[in-house]
Amino acid sequence: MALWVTLLCTLIATLLGGLYLLGMLRRRGPNEPPLDKGTIPWLGYALDFRKDSSEFLKRMQKKHGDIFTVLIGGYYFTFVMDPFCFGAIVKESRSKLDFWSSAAKLVLQVFGYKPITNNYNIVHASSTKHLTGDGLTVMVQATMENFQKLMLFNLRSGEDKRVWQEDGLFQYCYNIVFRAGYLALYGTEPRQAGESEEKANEQDRIHSNQVFHEFRKYDRLFPRLAYSMLPPKEKIEAERLKRLFWSILSVKKSCQKANISGWISDQNQLLAESGVPEYMRDRFMFMLLWASQGNTGPTAFWLLLYLMKHPEAMKAVKEEVDRVSRENGQEVKPGSPPINVSRDMLNQTPFLDSAVEETLRLVAAPILVRAVLQETSLKMSSGTEYTLRKGDRLALFPHISVQMNPEIHPDPQEFKYDRFVNPDGTKKDFYKNGKRLKYFNMPWGAGISICPGRFFATAEVKLFAFLMLSHYDMELVNEEEEIPEIDVTRWGFGTMQPVHDIQFRYRPRF
Repeated sequence: MALWVTLLCTLIATLLGGLYLLGMLRRRGPNEPPLDKGTIPWLGYALDFRKDSSEFLKRMQKKHGDIFTVLIGGYYFTFVMDPFCFGAIVKESRSKLDFWSSAAKLVLQVFGYKPITNNYNIVHASSTKHLTGDGLTVMVQATMENFQKLMLFNLRSGEDKRVWQEDGLFQYCYNIVFRAGYLALYGTEPRQAGESEEKANEQDRIHSNQVFHEFRKYDRLFPRLAYSMLPPKEKIEAERLKRLFWSILSVKKSCQKANISGWISDQNQLLAESGVPEYMRDRFMFMLLWASQGNTGPTAFWLLLYLMKHPEAMKAVKEEVDRVSRENGQEVKPGSPPINVSRDMLNQTPFLDSAVEETLRLVAAPILVRAVLQETSLKMSSGTEYTLRKGDRLALFPHISVQMNPEIHPDPQEFKYDRFVNPDGTKKDFYKNGKRLKYFNMPWGAGISICPGRFFATAEVKLFAFLMLSHYDMELVNEEEEIPEIDVTRWGFGTMQPVHDIQFRYRPRF
């Protein structure tokens, strides 16, 4: 009898331990947010969340309010939807709310790179040096030259040369913007002895196009790879693409490139000095490629699409671009050389700035996650104070709570090119419940996790739009075609992508 009692107790203890690990026995503690575990042990709401994160979170907010804790794939996530809390969250010390632990796991899974302790300082220092201030001026010029190499090399004057070309708008924008950024950051093919400049440029066009097509294959797999949901065949393909990019972007090959950016070379040197082996630095370079070029092309697509869909916006932005060109002595006219857009010129475009920010408001949708390392108190704008449990995750989804909030942005589904600018060209302030908001648009994240390359990324998109509007007429092939829906599987990973492309045509203005 004693043996059976012992076995029964052991079985019960094992069962209870398993249920605890699966989250079945968790209860809402004192002052903790509303708890919703779903009906499936361990998984909780994982399937609903991955199917359409935005709709799921809207449903949870309607059910529970501006703060709630949900079980997703074995982890408890507390989502905060009150924008007045964001400042306290992003400023909280890393000893309580840590961004890097969850980010490190993702980076290892999708890029094969294992971060070191000093990674943040290396990226931050290099980005501050090369992607802001005078360093950004240099990068804008390098990117400008590569845009000219890819977009304007075959421009001809004369009415007989003004032939319409047709392409998919998403394919065209992503292709050109990715390649210009790739060449500006990672360098160009070295010019051989006796080789003409045009021959070298042609090699850059061919090579960068090949890199883009392989990158798109990986980019399509990225969301499911991040969620560990790839079937065996696609998992094999993802591994092949990883190894391909580790090779293409390897330190050895980078050393043979011409015009490699200081942003890339400095980070490689600092990682080497920190003892990171060469093979791991190759993987780091792949991570930088996706981080720097995975969102700019899709953003450019949405920007041009919204402008073509809103004639008054297209007219205002095009007139501004033409005015800035004239005032800087570079008016585009028959027989004139391609314009050279400087960083200073990009600082003279308040309507274009607003149109870019409005585009990001509509389609940029990162999820910002922090690991709760210590029990932490969070006070809501209502005055209610909640306790965040150690071991949970804290998450923000600004696309719902801020960017599409009608209290902050009236008619949030509409594209208003001048939403972020006053008539005198100054930036607008935004309010909720009569109180001024600091965080009213968060496409780049915030706090320690804010995108360090956001100024360069914005400059890329603006350069591309500036050149397209200056040198080409554009129109949709079918002006009645509706704006494509977004691909809901990409929620949380930056700029959203369309479920299908939309055809457009373009031709030289002169």
